[in-house]
Amino acid sequence: MLLESYNLAGMELKNRIVRSATYEKRADVDGFVTDALIEFYKELTKGGVGLIITGNALIHISGRSVPQMICIHNDHYINRLKQLTDAVHKLDGKIVIQLVHGGRQCFPALLGGLQPIAPSEVYDPSTKITPREMTNEEIWEIIEAFGDAARRAMYAGFDGIQIHGAHGYLVSEFLSPHTNRRNDYWGGDEERRFHFLEEIYKAMRKEVGDNYPILIKMNADDYIEGGLKPEESLRIAKRLEEIGIDAIEVSGGMYESGIKTAQLNITKEEQEAYFRENSRLFKTRLNIPIILVGGIRSRAVAENILRKKDADLISISRPLIREPDLPNKFKEGKEKADCISCNGCMRFQKLDMVKCTQIDSMAQ
Repeated sequence: MLLESYNLAGMELKNRIVRSATYEKRADVDGFVTDALIEFYKELTKGGVGLIITGNALIHISGRSVPQMICIHNDHYINRLKQLTDAVHKLDGKIVIQLVHGGRQCFPALLGGLQPIAPSEVYDPSTKITPREMTNEEIWEIIEAFGDAARRAMYAGFDGIQIHGAHGYLVSEFLSPHTNRRNDYWGGDEERRFHFLEEIYKAMRKEVGDNYPILIKMNADDYIEGGLKPEESLRIAKRLEEIGIDAIEVSGGMYESGIKTAQLNITKEEQEAYFRENSRLFKTRLNIPIILVGGIRSRAVAENILRKKDADLISISRPLIREPDLPNKFKEGKEKADCISCNGCMRFQKLDMVKCTQIDSMAQ
């Protein structure tokens, strides 16, 4: 099943392997697409992946969480983004752009010294930063920015959009009772915490129409006391299905919860697919496609997930950093990725670009 074609919201994918959104650190210092970034995505496309989801693309200057990330907060970025999508499409690939605002998980050094913004002033022990609570006007400004970014994405030729609603970034912060402690239209109970995402989705649909694919990556579990748990996340997912979201990628965790998102030292099949139980829950209660991410390394595990109907597509990140041609290798008979889940590729502050540090060390 893994290597069979699949229709995702009108996108005809050559297989069910999704390249999960992965920060590349290959845009220039101003966020423009570079030739190196285009070559990077050409290699992934030639490597046989069914769908590429780009690294997180910035929708507003107040949300920059990492250096040299793709930017889409201004029309000036459209032309170079279009060169990226053209390059992928010439190789018969499909590419979706992930839109993000970093929220409280931004660092002042990347914001010109300004304090990060968030739904509420909740101290983050992982960054040692207390964000500033957003005003009502600022919230609507960010909602409009998501809508404008969606329009730019469509003009730039992307096959769809993924909202980054996971991992403790701004959308995730509004959804989570741990980080959203407001008592107004934007928070106070489960329904009001959903309003920010709902308004973003409506703003996007206003710009791109009803038939353009909009996906979301969201936490099933924040893995933190007072945070989102699977049953509440499922209710959020149900609301998203009702308003028209096209697919959900199931993930979990945030900076504050430690390494739940990208677990270390995955050497056995039973350690793989660590969000599978949550994916199964979503799959049994929803009728839209479910994408599962989280430590999937073996073709046998991926096939079992699909056969058991615990997900519709398999999302992979770290293994494709080491082996961008892993889907082709699976097709040729390879059973397991070479990635050892050391997370060296995530130490981006010490790297000139996001890459497999194991390959680098072997080459030396």
